[in-house]
Formats: sequence, C-alpha cells, structure tokens
Amino acid sequence: MAKIHVSTTINGEPTEFLCDAGDSMLDALRDTLGLTGSKEGCGTGDCGACSVTLDGRLVCSCLMLAAEADGHKVETIEGMASDHLHPLQQKFLESAALQCGICTPGMLIAAKSLLERNPDPTETEVRFWLAGNLCRCTGYDKIVRAVMETAADMREAAR
Repeated sequence: MAKIHVSTTINGEPTEFLCDAGDSMLDALRDTLGLTGSKEGCGTGDCGACSVTLDGRLVCSCLMLAAEADGHKVETIEGMASDHLHPLQQKFLESAALQCGICTPGMLIAAKSLLERNPDPTETEVRFWLAGNLCRCTGYDKIVRAVMETAADMREAAR
C-alpha cells in the first residue's frame, strides 16, 4: 500500500511524515512522530484522553485520520509549554488536579481551548466544556477548580 505524504504544522513546527490511509492522527503522533503525550484511552472518541487542537478546534485524535492534518495546524500537549509550564499545567500541579495521568493531557488541551475562547467561564461552562474528557481518579472537582483559578489568574495578569 502506498504511503500518504502529510505536510502539517505541529506545535508551531513545520512537520512532514508518511502514513497509511487508515492511520489515525493519534497513531501518527505517538508512533511516527514520537509525541507520546496524547493518550489512547478508548479509541472511540468517548474519553478525550487523545484531545488535540486542529486549527484551534478541539478534536479527538483517535477519530481523525492522520492524512486530514495535511495543510493544517495541530497542537498537542507537548506544545502547550515552552520555557515554563503553561499556567493551566502549573495550577493542575498545585491543585492536585491529576492522579494517574491518562486523562491529564486531554483535560489540559480542552481547558486551554476553553480559556482561549472564553477567558471568564462559569463553573457550569467549564464542566460542560470538559464533559467530553473522562477522569476516573480525581472526581473532577479539583480539575474544575484548577481551570477556574487559572482563568482568574490569567485575567488578573492581563490587567
């Protein structure tokens, strides 16, 4: 079977890779590109552990074909921090909003996507936005509090 050439931007870096027609973006990220931050929790788009953004839109990378990234921008958890942790990552650590870590990359990407669209979300809006990300360890309250506190901190820093 012929490989498909994909030319994309991942975490701000121009990237090219070859994939099979049926390869998911999650498989390409993890197996081809060595970006193992996104996790496969279910493989059916039900858990959100593999969440990435495609041109700023939150998607489950297990449901997306790798070839669909051609010409687009993808952001993974590896691209969230540069020299320092992103404020959400720092607040997750400080708030103990993570345990086993399977859901954490997807939760962080989803939360970042929310705060980019809505810097002042209500608790209901945070819970609604994160509803596609399942966590079996933390019970969500610490995660929601971490997102709410990060939003407040980021608004204060912007003043």
